[in-house]
Amino acid sequence: MSLSKQIAKHVRDIYFGKNWTNSNIKEKLEDVDWQQATTQVNSYNTIAMLVFHTNYYLAGIMNVLKGGPLEIRDKFSYELPPIESAEDWQNLKNKAFDEAEEYAKLIEEMPDEKFWKNFVKEGYGNYYRNIHGSIEHLYYHFGQIVLIKKSILEAEEFV
Repeated sequence: MSLSKQIAKHVRDIYFGKNWTNSNIKEKLEDVDWQQATTQVNSYNTIAMLVFHTNYYLAGIMNVLKGGPLEIRDKFSYELPPIESAEDWQNLKNKAFDEAEEYAKLIEEMPDEKFWKNFVKEGYGNYYRNIHGSIEHLYYHFGQIVLIKKSILEAEEFV
């Protein structure tokens, strides 16, 4: 299997299953309703905020993979539009899953030699570093989502 296909598989695995952790984003979000997704636990970000945040970065990298500029900025990565209904929450999840699949396809189509070229500019490292970093970023925030969800469910048991 080529490097590009292996990395694309890794992206799909975290979103849709069959990874080493035997857990995935889509499965963990299936039974989260919109009120839970927007519930603040301590000073942590909400589940909805983390879903938005992680896909904000995927969308930025995707734009570069499509030949466009890198337009994302950290200061905008948490600017989640209000989630005020089940429909808003479902739309955010659908967007995240659709973009995850598009991201995987773009990676899959890359020639392996492109992974070692500069990503936008030399200071950002190569494509491999940025794409692999995005996967690390996903797992980092996925762990937070799982813990926040667990905290919300445990709190609901006592209500």
